Amino acid sequence: MTLYAVDAIDDAIDAARAFLWPFDLGRWARLALVMLFVGSAGGTPPFQFGGGAPSGSGSQTPDVSGIPETLPPPGGTELAVIAAIFGIILLLGLAFLFVGSVMEFVFVESLRREDVRIRRYWSERWRQGARLFGFRVVLGALTLAIIGGTLAAVLWPLLVGEGAFSIGLLFLAIPVFVVVSVISGLVGGFTTMFVVPVMIVEESGLLSAWREFWPTVTGQWKQYVVYAVLSFVLQLVAGILASIVTVLGAIGVGIPLGVFGLVGVGLLSVSHLAGWAIIALAVLLFVLAAIVIGLLVAVPIQTYLRYYALLVLGDTEAEFDLISERRAAIRE
Repeated sequence: MTLYAVDAIDDAIDAARAFLWPFDLGRWARLALVMLFVGSAGGTPPFQFGGGAPSGSGSQTPDVSGIPETLPPPGGTELAVIAAIFGIILLLGLAFLFVGSVMEFVFVESLRREDVRIRRYWSERWRQGARLFGFRVVLGALTLAIIGGTLAAVLWPLLVGEGAFSIGLLFLAIPVFVVVSVISGLVGGFTTMFVVPVMIVEESGLLSAWREFWPTVTGQWKQYVVYAVLSFVLQLVAGILASIVTVLGAIGVGIPLGVFGLVGVGLLSVSHLAGWAIIALAVLLFVLAAIVIGLLVAVPIQTYLRYYALLVLGDTEAEFDLISERRAAIRE
């Protein structure tokens, strides 16, 4: 049996090379902007717990008689400020998610037509992007609800003060976390990689596209299992390579900017304002340069991964083939 996901590994390289080279600064810049919303693969750093209290000298202890035993509950103003902050963060996150959802269609259309036009594709596809946005919100909410509910059930005796924390229950909950995360990741990933192209082909909504795609994924489930495994490996390797290249690029720009920052340090003895201004400018330029480098590195990687998925989709169902001409050209 021919494994399309295996055959497409090399073909996707040829397709990405044909799309990105010869180098065109305008095309790469527009794709880098798209990557800002669809090409990131970062994670959150682990939470760090712990710390210690400084010890006093000798046998003396600080006088804490003037400190109240309990802090007063936050008032209405404090709660309003906290709620406003969380509301702003939530709105910004949803806005970013909405733009990213529409940009998924912009990216696929760019590969389909081999021409990057952000405003044109946005105006054509933003309604479908809104449907993808809604799906992602619902999927994320369900995932968090299941994981949060399971965690709350494990911690409930500790939260209500009627028992101690159970390590055994936590170990029983870990498989639930893993299964839910894997299923959620597969559904979200298949929606982005396969259902979005089907929505474009069929000019349909998301649920309708899933109904169209479902017979293909179930009828050729072995192909998609192989794709899921190989795609995970490819994304892992690509993430490592992207991190290495980005770090090397950041070091390259960090050296001259570091020298520039040292000039600011030297000026601190003469003018604090000028010195700190130069240091702040050096830091700002370094951060911006690192972001730009990361986005430019993501362009070929995400282009390759998206072509890889489009090739597998077209091999399993010719009706959903968005890149038939490019497929024929690279396989001649």
